[in-house]
Amino acid sequence: MAKNSGVATFCALRLFIDSWRWEGVPWYLRSGKYLSETATEVVVELKPSPQRLFADSSPATGPSNYLRFRLSPDSAIALAARVKIAGKDFIGEQRELYLCEEQPGEEAPYERLLGDAMIGDGALFTRENAVEAAWAVVNPVLKNHHRVHPYKRRSWGPKQADAILAPGGSWHNPHPQETLG
Repeated sequence: MAKNSGVATFCALRLFIDSWRWEGVPWYLRSGKYLSETATEVVVELKPSPQRLFADSSPATGPSNYLRFRLSPDSAIALAARVKIAGKDFIGEQRELYLCEEQPGEEAPYERLLGDAMIGDGALFTRENAVEAAWAVVNPVLKNHHRVHPYKRRSWGPKQADAILAPGGSWHNPHPQETLG
């Protein structure tokens, strides 16, 4: 980012979905240029069980039960849970079931998108009313936004972004080459 620039290259948001099903559930989003990794992941952290099954119910770092969707660079789904280690002791171990989509020779997403555009197939394109609705949400933020905070390249963004997290919460930092568990 150029010195004295007011152009944001990083954004962190806490959003809520206005529905009874998702009432009170925060959605944390963050995006920026030159972050530590280039990846698109969604992690749904599941509520802990009301009863502690193991003496060590939570792992040392990260959530114990979650569902993770990796959209890029490779498509994958992972389900993680704390499971009992074999033996008589009631001790847990973090495990992740990781399903990766591997289809050699499959065309890249942009190859398909460009091909569809060339033949006039609009099925994968966003409709105009959806684009307008998205701009209705984003425009007020672009006109009246918080001060830009510089951050170091190859980091996870400015520390000020942590202020939007719930107490005790943390960001999920994706590492495309490895699983979480």
